[in-house]
Amino acid sequence: MKKTLLYLLLLLPFLNVAQTNVYNYGFNSPTATMTTTDGWSQTNQSEPVGASTFSVPTAAVTAFATGAQSGAALSYVLVNYNSTTGAGDISNWLISPVINIQNGDIITFYTRTVTPNANPTPTNTFPDRLELRLSPNGAFTTNPSTGATSLGDFTTLCVSVNPNLLLTGAGSYPGVWTQYSYVVSGLTGPTDCLAAFRYWVTDGGPTGTNSNIIAIDTFSVDRPAANTQNFFAGNFSMQPNPVTDVFNITAKNGVSIEKVDVLDINGRVVNQVNASSTEAVQINISNLNSGVYFVKVQSDLGVGTSKIIKK
Repeated sequence: MKKTLLYLLLLLPFLNVAQTNVYNYGFNSPTATMTTTDGWSQTNQSEPVGASTFSVPTAAVTAFATGAQSGAALSYVLVNYNSTTGAGDISNWLISPVINIQNGDIITFYTRTVTPNANPTPTNTFPDRLELRLSPNGAFTTNPSTGATSLGDFTTLCVSVNPNLLLTGAGSYPGVWTQYSYVVSGLTGPTDCLAAFRYWVTDGGPTGTNSNIIAIDTFSVDRPAANTQNFFAGNFSMQPNPVTDVFNITAKNGVSIEKVDVLDINGRVVNQVNASSTEAVQINISNLNSGVYFVKVQSDLGVGTSKIIKK
């Protein structure tokens, strides 16, 4: 079941916790249950306000024929251009229940839109944008309430998917399920927070130049047992750095590497290598633009992260 859970994902020898799942939601409940029993809420601040809400589909959606990222085929949530009417600015919000988080926690989710130039017929020419935002005020949070530009207490921008409203190319909204992540920082200690998805598209709507439809799945908050950078330094080496095309992750101390993710500065996974190795894993990033990336290594003992520079 993809319900709210509190469980241990990985165990170190002698029962030392490597990573704990603080919260997980897979959108496998009907929309009404999501916004009552499961504690999620919605507010549409689009100008003008349209009829669309975030909703869990009850029947197969042609544009997402492959189904959910995980779980049952229809266990994901949708929102679309009807968030506003005519041509307007869309600011449609889906807000989580209260989650107690702390610095170093990792928030992840998957999202996708329609494959560009595939659907709707004959072509998709309407780019989308999504934000993940955070309020540190928990149950006392002031929600956005004064129109499309209002943020309420959700002033921390964690992730922006397709911030420049591109239709295709690097940085555009992915047409396949893609994971994004954010490492929590700036809190004074364990804090009751609300996370919010904001479908934020200017000049959107049925007659606007932007906005089509997006889907979201598998929202999760995970807590590494120790600082992931320290864990990386103690258990892996990465060479060369800076890198032109190919770099190697080498395990130390008999640690077994299970997966290596390369993430861009917006938290998007841009390369992924599955492995089962106590030696070296090679990652080719020749297709990526120059810049700073994050390397996340999942092992049998925990998760480590580090930065790499692509020349």
